[in-house]
Amino acid sequence: MRPERCPVEDWLGFLGHRWNALLLWHLQERPLQHQDLLAALPGITAKVLGERLKALQERGLVQREEFATFPRTVAYHLMPQGRQVVGILDQFEQLASRHEGPAGPLGHRFG
Repeated sequence: MRPERCPVEDWLGFLGHRWNALLLWHLQERPLQHQDLLAALPGITAKVLGERLKALQERGLVQREEFATFPRTVAYHLMPQGRQVVGILDQFEQLASRHEGPAGPLGHRFG
């Protein structure tokens, strides 16, 4: 019999995905369009960005909004639960800045 997965472990795994936390971080200020997010995240492909945005939507963290324009305009914005997660990420950032030296233990920084 397989033990149930811990919800905390599940969330940490989800947020630990290379792009999920960064996408939430960039969406905290204002809604952004697909091309804005591509520009903000060097190294992400359009395909991966679409997959990550869909995963964030499925978790109830991000909402996709279509506007009745021509050509069609789509923007993504944080949902209330997404804002809660960004608050937790902010706490992690504060913790890291208080407890790290010139560089983290692996020699690099988040973001």
